[in-house]
Amino acid sequence: MTESQIFDINPKIIQYEQFLNEVLRNDLKKVLDERDVTYQKIADYLQLKTAVEQIKESDLNGGPLKTKVDLGCNFYVQAKVPDTSMICVCVGFGFYVEMTMDEALDFIDKKTSFLKMSVDQLTKDAAKVKAHIKLVLEGLRELQNISSHDPRPPQRDIFL
Repeated sequence: MTESQIFDINPKIIQYEQFLNEVLRNDLKKVLDERDVTYQKIADYLQLKTAVEQIKESDLNGGPLKTKVDLGCNFYVQAKVPDTSMICVCVGFGFYVEMTMDEALDFIDKKTSFLKMSVDQLTKDAAKVKAHIKLVLEGLRELQNISSHDPRPPQRDIFL
């Protein structure tokens, strides 16, 4: 390789590395963070579903309920719910809707199935970004004339 070819490639290598580090890796982090938030929402709705089912099984018939409420950081206080026939459920964007126990269970099932579809899409998006990262890395290897073979020995199929 001549010296002029090396100087022509270096800006391309720098440009690809910047794209990899500043764009693709940030995109991957954003997608994975959003997926983690969605998983947390699913866990919260499933926890609510368990609580609603336990209230329904207790046969309170709208009567009072004495319980402990977590205020955060595992700090609990005693609470008394005078009417258990209705429950307020967060439906999104900071809005709460008062529902019966059966309505809440139906809503929770629909919401968790929607959130699971969202998680599946985010997983696909993360796979696409990972594929782009791998493509850019292969391009960098090619530009820098680095061999792409794996130093580990090839794996054998143990079921043959």
